[in-house]
Amino acid sequence: MNPTSITSVNRLPEEEKRAIYARLIPEGMHERFEWRDGFKDEAGNELLQINAPDGANTVEMWLYHEDGFEDAVLYGHLVDTLNDQIHILLYIMNDPESPRFDVDRMPDGTMTKFGTLQRHLAAEQAAMEAGLMPGQVRRGLGMGTEGKEAFEQFVGSLGHDVYFAEPLYYHNAVIFERYGFAYQEGRKLMEHIQEGFSEGGELREKLDGSDFRHEEAADSIRLRSWAVHDGILGEAFTDVTMYKKIGKEAGMNTSLDTRW
Repeated sequence: MNPTSITSVNRLPEEEKRAIYARLIPEGMHERFEWRDGFKDEAGNELLQINAPDGANTVEMWLYHEDGFEDAVLYGHLVDTLNDQIHILLYIMNDPESPRFDVDRMPDGTMTKFGTLQRHLAAEQAAMEAGLMPGQVRRGLGMGTEGKEAFEQFVGSLGHDVYFAEPLYYHNAVIFERYGFAYQEGRKLMEHIQEGFSEGGELREKLDGSDFRHEEAADSIRLRSWAVHDGILGEAFTDVTMYKKIGKEAGMNTSLDTRW
């Protein structure tokens, strides 16, 4: 019987499991990094690491471009929902040739969960000034569309026609909109943010020029996201869940014509 969920994939023998989860890797990454068959380097080191225990409803995967490098070029964390739908918790692609910003850890090494538990403000400031978005430790690979296509192939291979995602930051939700996602929960919050940053809006008035609340943030998705991450809403950016139907575009646009 073909697997139809993360849980059922995790029950398979290791090699079958790895082959299925490898479908999540965009084709462009294969072309850029030229991995050998089996994702091992010339010395035999394993570059694709998967944590998918038998019986678990979750999978984490790390794919490195070289052994011993600090960050994976691809990190994915997926779970089954209660009704066995596929839910993306995190899907991150890092450019290993770009500078690193330690937004994910404090100076003493304590992990910040990408700034959602605590914040390394100096690293965040440097990342923002370098053009990065909240949560990014490095520049991305620019393969978001290919990542979406890989996900749709993966989800379709499990017999589903829809999958879910939980944007961790404001800008993630905007990106998902542009990839054709709709809202299961959180659309009103996104519309509230758009209204708040518009002329005369309460959020625009809170842009006081401080480190993460630049006046230009009213008209920039990236800088808005930093302001939201900084707490300008008065609460955390949470309870936003989106879904994508394979091969269909929802046409959502809560940020209207706001530039990136």
